[in-house]
Amino acid sequence: MKITYYGQSCFLFEIGGNRVLFDPFISPNELASSINVDDIKADYILLSHGHQDHVHDAEQIARNNNSTIIATFEIVQWYGAKGLENLHPMNTGGKVTLPFGTVKMVNAIHSSSLPDGTYAGSAAGFVVETESQTFYYAGDTALTYDMKLIPEQFDVDFALMPIGDNFTMDIHDAMIAADFVQVDKVIGMHYDTFPYIKIDKEEVMEVAKMADKELILMEIGQTIEL
Repeated sequence: MKITYYGQSCFLFEIGGNRVLFDPFISPNELASSINVDDIKADYILLSHGHQDHVHDAEQIARNNNSTIIATFEIVQWYGAKGLENLHPMNTGGKVTLPFGTVKMVNAIHSSSLPDGTYAGSAAGFVVETESQTFYYAGDTALTYDMKLIPEQFDVDFALMPIGDNFTMDIHDAMIAADFVQVDKVIGMHYDTFPYIKIDKEEVMEVAKMADKELILMEIGQTIEL
């Protein structure tokens, strides 16, 4: 499984020949100025919620690639009104089987509206179960006991969690979340893009070390294999 980071909370997963993109916010992000959105290839685009810093480039990438957008019913309706046709609506607790694996939409504690103010349904996270690995993409969320339900249904190999504080969990809550989900490997996201969410990387790495967790902070444009 290859994972490429495009900044903020945007990751591209290459899974069994399928390219699965999460929360594309790239072109307005000064930290991701080296990334050309038109070069990104995606078969599926999963959107955790409607905020601009998670959906800004979704329409352009979807049109470029004929991608299928997977999101809450309200977000899918919004893109349908823009003329996009490859859409799959979901809601919290539901799951869908796709060529790369099974996607379950799980609870996230966060607000959600689209860039024009349209109501976007509830914020969500995703648990993706593939033939080789299972991972949890938390989206934007607070720490919640609902996370304890995830390992009751899934054997999660690693998680992607927000650590920037202010709008989401900080590193301390993320380490508790990792315990709830029963993972030792966490990929950090939703940090540094804006002044409100800037972090001290040495400090957060130390917190993770003290929690006996492996925290991965990827560079924008970097690809890793897990």
